[in-house]
Amino acid sequence: MAVENYEYPGADRILAEKGIKLKRGDGHIVLAECDQAAQQIRVMTVEDASAGRRGTYCFKAVGKTGRLTLELPRVFAVEAPDHPVSADLTADGRTTTVNVPKGGFESVGEGTVGGARSVLVELRVTG
Repeated sequence: MAVENYEYPGADRILAEKGIKLKRGDGHIVLAECDQAAQQIRVMTVEDASAGRRGTYCFKAVGKTGRLTLELPRVFAVEAPDHPVSADLTADGRTTTVNVPKGGFESVGEGTVGGARSVLVELRVTG
C-alpha cells in the first residue's frame, strides 16, 4: 500500500535550479513558468544570483482551494489574479498572515514601509 507524504516532487532539483525550496502540498498549487498572459499567483522577491533566487516566482492554482509549504526568502509582494490567496510569512521569529483578494496585489515584508526581511513559508488558495 502506498502512503502519500505530500512532499513536493523534484524539490531538490527545483531548489538547485530555481532557488526556491518547495516542501509539501496537496497538489493544488504548483510551481509554473511565469507567463504574463496566464492567470497565475505571482510572488516577487529580491533577486539574488548568488543564491540562485529569481525576482518573480509563479504558481498555478489547480482547484478552488490548495496549500503549499515552502521557503522563499526576501519576498516583498504577492499577486493573486484569479483566486484569493492567503500567505504566511516569517520575520524576526514571528509569523504573519496576509490575505490577497482575487485580482489583488499586496506588498509584504520589506515591500512595506519599515517592513522586515520576510520568508514566505506557506501559500493557500482560499476560494
